[in-house]
Amino acid sequence: MSDTPVVPTSIKIVVAGGFGVGKTTMVNSVSEIPPLRTEEVLTEASVGVDDMRGIEGKETTTVALDFGRITINPQVVLYLFGTPGQNRFWFMWDELAHGALGAIVLVDTRRLDSSFPSIDFFERRDIPFIIAVNGFEGSWEHTAEEVRQALDIAPTVPIINCDARIKDSSKDVLVELVQYTMDLLNKAPV
Repeated sequence: MSDTPVVPTSIKIVVAGGFGVGKTTMVNSVSEIPPLRTEEVLTEASVGVDDMRGIEGKETTTVALDFGRITINPQVVLYLFGTPGQNRFWFMWDELAHGALGAIVLVDTRRLDSSFPSIDFFERRDIPFIIAVNGFEGSWEHTAEEVRQALDIAPTVPIINCDARIKDSSKDVLVELVQYTMDLLNKAPV
């Protein structure tokens, strides 16, 4: 038996989506460490800039990133990078997505239009992603196929319902993403 310490494989996951879809909530619910958050209070300066439809009660926003960690086993550690949702912070996305195994695009079906920029971002960069429909009031009234059609995504992209506030639900989304990306890697030509 070796006394050499095990150096775990680090896997970078991006949690993305539109403004107010629950990215910070998901990272917070599932991280085993106190997450790093760069949230600031929404101010009058955001009036007319940020689309507050459906999220009128939102008081804070991520201005750089959210960061969390999950140890799968001694050999594998997931690092979660939550993106800011507003367009004015999109300059951060290239850096946050660099080297990512895959991404979760968190979706609020009440505001599907806010999902298109995230989907386009990952499609253009060939970064595998899944769709996680966050369980806001009325958001699960649509089937996965209806969401797929509305978002115009490939039939191979997984769609999963979740409640970003609940740790086990967020873990299920991460498992789905890791399984999906591993399947893609196993099918890739050598």
